[in-house]
Amino acid sequence: MNEHALHPLMARAAAEAARIARGVRPEQLAGPTPCAEYDTKALVNHWVLYTSHGLERRARREPLPPELTATDFTATPDWAAAYAAQLDRAVAAWAEPAAWDGEIDLGGMSVPAVTIAQLVVKEMVLHGWDVAKATGQQLEIDEELAGLILAVVEEHAETYRRYEGFADPLPTPATAGPLDRALAASGRDPRWSAPTA
Repeated sequence: MNEHALHPLMARAAAEAARIARGVRPEQLAGPTPCAEYDTKALVNHWVLYTSHGLERRARREPLPPELTATDFTATPDWAAAYAAQLDRAVAAWAEPAAWDGEIDLGGMSVPAVTIAQLVVKEMVLHGWDVAKATGQQLEIDEELAGLILAVVEEHAETYRRYEGFADPLPTPATAGPLDRALAASGRDPRWSAPTA
């Protein structure tokens, strides 16, 4: 997929991520998530860092400063509004044609810029689903965006598993839609729900 097709999908994924963030209540931050190693606070901080600050800096070929990686974004009451504003800045950075040129260094490995953009959009959506499920919300994306996430997950799943970023794939019924198939391929149970008290 080229940048002309991907950028509108990035913008739609960002808008949905911002919507989900606004629905997170402070008392939910200590709760469990579909990512067993993260509670909701830790997951939100990871999500905010890489899908907004990281996304903008990838476009600009800038590293994430250490002080940013150590930030607890949820410590400020308006973190969801700040996340939405940073998502807007990130999407705007990728509106620049130069952002899509060439490759981006990823820990000593050069990766095409369009691939980086796809991977971060995938993170935005999958972790958006995680946060939504952890906080009693529903991720709402269209079939085109869901199809992109499925394609990216299927292409990169084995690499993620090698670095323990994905769990083993789960079976899905033949009638499952692209989002559920992407979730299962990434090791997530599409039927996961937060335990009730």
